[in-house]
Amino acid sequence: MHTLAAQLTGTARNGGQSYTHWSRGKLDRRSRPALDVGTSERWNVPNDGTMRTSRNLKFLVAALAFVVGLGTLGFHYIEGWPWFDGFYMVITTLTTIGYEEIHPLSHAGRVFNIFIILGGVSLVFLVIGSLTQALLEFELQNFFGRRRMERDIGRLTGHYIICGAGRVGRSAARELARRPAQFVIIENNEAKAQKFAGEKWLMLIGDATQEQTLRAAQIDRARGLVAATTTDATNLYIVLTARSLNPSLRIIARASEEMAEKHLLSAGADSVVSPYIFAGQRIAHSFLRPHVVSFLDTATTHLGMDLEIGQVPINLRSPFAGKTIENSRIRQDRGVIILAIKRETGMRFNPAPDDRIEAGDFLIAMGEPHQLRELEQTAGSEPFGSEP
Repeated sequence: MHTLAAQLTGTARNGGQSYTHWSRGKLDRRSRPALDVGTSERWNVPNDGTMRTSRNLKFLVAALAFVVGLGTLGFHYIEGWPWFDGFYMVITTLTTIGYEEIHPLSHAGRVFNIFIILGGVSLVFLVIGSLTQALLEFELQNFFGRRRMERDIGRLTGHYIICGAGRVGRSAARELARRPAQFVIIENNEAKAQKFAGEKWLMLIGDATQEQTLRAAQIDRARGLVAATTTDATNLYIVLTARSLNPSLRIIARASEEMAEKHLLSAGADSVVSPYIFAGQRIAHSFLRPHVVSFLDTATTHLGMDLEIGQVPINLRSPFAGKTIENSRIRQDRGVIILAIKRETGMRFNPAPDDRIEAGDFLIAMGEPHQLRELEQTAGSEPFGSEP
């Protein structure tokens, strides 16, 4: 069952038929945590060892600065040297350059300088060692992290590919992770990709318009692709390339301009989503039908009532296949309302009690999350069914 929730990005067109595109979903609070199935830690996420090395390095640098300051003070007050001469003496001592003293040292000054040499030179070598360790750990994490990420991506199957880590791509990724569902993000801007390292998403740096990049994302085994870059031309190239590599792939494309919709559909996109059209429609509906918008928000977001709208696929083994709505007793036994039945011939809204449920149908149902989960299990559907 696919949970639907906020109307993500507007009106989509599929084969010339206009319909509203839904994609957000609220997980049952008692269900699985929002763990990233099929996702992996990015290679640049700092671990405990890296944080410990960083703290040690900061401590050593602070201690070295303290020794420099203490030495400058000591030479000034013990020997009566100018401040700069004392500072210069400490630097030449710690760097082991071997210059002679700027001024002759008294016995007390030599004793003091011994402690500066023992403490300061030791700290210098410790700082160099810690810095070398930090650089080595960083490089090793980069190497092994990339290898691990490549292995995780190579094992993906039935996953989703998100092209572009912009606002639309990030929103889609968060909802897929909340489901959770397997996905990988392709982003050609490494600096932008670094910003989402903490999300623990699989991230592939590359150009999504290139075949080798999409093949690296295992497009031949993917379930769907989202072309969500900020330019329509780039999305058009992505759709063309993806469709040629996987003819059965479900492709959803973002369109910034209305004129780009027909070109994206012609290129092979199954549906086109325009965030700007949706924003305008949502504003108008909030004025004209505020209670309808409020109801949809209640049923499709994470706020308000513990309610969600989902779709339940009916397969040949389902106990509901061949039964009418009334005989299935879905409403009576499970408290779930059947809003519509999606078939290949179209969508039947508000089905009558004597409407028959057939194998291959999708029930558009509304209820509490745990009720929908139970209905999904009873219907014999997979935990994450396929799209109609």
